[in-house]
Formats: sequence, C-alpha cells, structure tokens
Amino acid sequence: MPVVTRALLIALLCSALPLSQAIAREVPEPADHVQADGPYIFRDGTRLQAQWICDDRVVSRKYRGNRNNVRRASRDCGYPHTLHIAPLADPAIAILPAVPRIVAVSDIHGQYGLLRQLLRANGVIDPDDNWALGRDTLVIAGDVFDRGPQVTEAFWLLYSLQQQAAQAGGAVHFVLGNHETMVLYDDLRYVNPKYLRSAQLLGRSYPQLYGADSVIGQWLRTRPVLLRIGDTLFLHGGISPEALPLALDQTATNTAYQASLGRPKAEVKADATTAPLYDGKTSPIWYRGYFDGRLDTAGVQGVLDQLGLKRIVVGHTSMPHVSSFHGDRIIAIDSSIKNGENGELLFIEDGKLSRGLLDGSRVPLAIGQMESED
Repeated sequence: MPVVTRALLIALLCSALPLSQAIAREVPEPADHVQADGPYIFRDGTRLQAQWICDDRVVSRKYRGNRNNVRRASRDCGYPHTLHIAPLADPAIAILPAVPRIVAVSDIHGQYGLLRQLLRANGVIDPDDNWALGRDTLVIAGDVFDRGPQVTEAFWLLYSLQQQAAQAGGAVHFVLGNHETMVLYDDLRYVNPKYLRSAQLLGRSYPQLYGADSVIGQWLRTRPVLLRIGDTLFLHGGISPEALPLALDQTATNTAYQASLGRPKAEVKADATTAPLYDGKTSPIWYRGYFDGRLDTAGVQGVLDQLGLKRIVVGHTSMPHVSSFHGDRIIAIDSSIKNGENGELLFIEDGKLSRGLLDGSRVPLAIGQMESED
C-alpha cells in the first residue's frame, strides 16, 4: 500500500469536502486589461455573433444563414485558427466499444500552449494544429476551465479537433470535470482575473459567456461525466463504492448531470436527483478515495468487478507524472499541466499502457507513490 504523506493527506481531505466546507477562497478581482481573448460565439436563431477582446476593446461580427466559418478578428487577437461552427450538438454517446488506441489527458486549466506542445510532440496534432491521429481516439478527462490564461483557446482547439477527428474516422471525447461545473453554476474562485475583465467588457457574467446560447456552452451541456470505452471507464474524479449506482446506470447519470449544468449550486444540491452528483466526498467529479487510503486494492477491484471493468482512468488529483495505482486498476492522468511547466499523455494501445512526454518520447507509467500535489 503506498504511503500517504501528511501534506498530501491534508490537501486531499480539504479538496474532497463539499464546496461550502472547503477552505475559504475569495473570487479574484478582474484584471485591469485584457490584451487578447475570444472568440465567444453565440447563437441567435439562424445567426451567429462572435465577440473578441482586442487590447481591451470589444470586436463583434455577425454571421447569417450558412456562413459558419469564423475567422480571427486580427492577427494577434484570440484563437489563431478559423473555426467551423457545427450544428447544435446532440448528447454524446458515452458507452462505446473498445478501440485499438486511446490517448488521454486531463486538467488543462487554461494552459493552451502547453497542451498544444504536448499534442504536437506526440503526433496527436500536426504543426498547424490539425488532427493527426487518424482513426484513433483522444479523451480529455475534464477541467479546461480556471487557473490559466488561455481557457478560450483550449476549448476551441478541442472543439475543432472533435470535428476533424470525426471526419477522419477517429474521435475526441470530452468528459466534464468539477471546474466545468463550478464555472457554470457561478463559483468563480479559481477563474483567471483576465476572464472576469472579459466578462465586464462584454456585458455578461462569466457563466453567461458559456450559457446555453453560446456555442461552447451548448457543447459542454451535451458532454458526459462518465465515458466507457470497452473495459475502461474515464471520468474526472472517480467512482466510490457509495456511488456505484451512478455508474451502473451511466446513461441516466449523464443525462441528469447534463440537465443540471448551469442551475444554481444550492438548487442542484437540494434536488434529490442531482445531489449525489455533487456530494464532495463521493461525487464522480470530486472523489479522491483511490489516493488517500480510503479504498485499498481489494476495494478498487470490487468496484471494477461490479462494473465489469479492467481499469478506471481519472484526472482531478494532480501527480508529477501519469501514474499507475492499485496494479494498473486506477490510472491517474492529471500530470500537473495546470502549473504551465510540464505535462504527459496516457496511451492505451491494444491494452498496453505507456505515457507520452513533452519531448515526444514514450516511457512506462510511473508507479504512484501518493507524493502528489492538490
């Protein structure tokens, strides 16, 4: 059994608490100036409205009818590539057959540049940021929002790659994390101050920039919280023994979770249908029991047996490396990209596990020692 350090245990216990009991953290003050952000794209009937912040000024463009390609406002402002805006997204199918090759990453937290570098180095995208993985699959296990300064760009990259992958016969799957939930129900304690300034300039609250009328907001509301591919379950936090019913009825859980996004925090926690999804100790987006000693290997195997799984892949709990716990039964893929310094990918190829590094090299998974950071 790995040894849990005192500092890690404190961090894990605090972060596992419901939000109302967590260590107090204030919402930051807005930044004084935003050099570049956007686009934020909204639907109004058959029309699209795109808005950027360029040197603290709002730039707006409208697109009518079939004009659904949105180009950048200027050379140095916002997401650098032309965006193709797809029709309204349908709820994602989240129970899928096994595929030969899966690449997975999590907890990007606004570090778009580092994400792009990591995907390029490992052949997921080409030097122009186009899909290069062919018929293979990329999974993002939540938490694009908060902390870092390029959340908008990271979302548009993943949105674009999903379309390109589908055209190539591959797939990109985004699984919701706790920070997607937090932003959408107006918990802004971890938002980068840049985005609070952007919201001020655009005349909306930050959650409204991702409302149901926005392209990314509507897309997020159709993403799952549980994704099963073959014998592997992907989710942000984890499945506790107490939350097994949520995973046993995966489709109902995903539907309830999607319907709850954007509702007030107090409302979703008071609703008997959605409260288990947000319980800080056992929620699929908050659970950390694989790493803090609450669940031993026999307990993990019991969860896998109940669900007919070989492994569970999670983000949420930051590690220095993509790491194996409980004999490859639990794979932790939050490799601390949020710090903006390094990151890794998980590769699952015909059942064999490895990690892709920032220089493009491939090495075995690290063996988890619980010496991680929150």
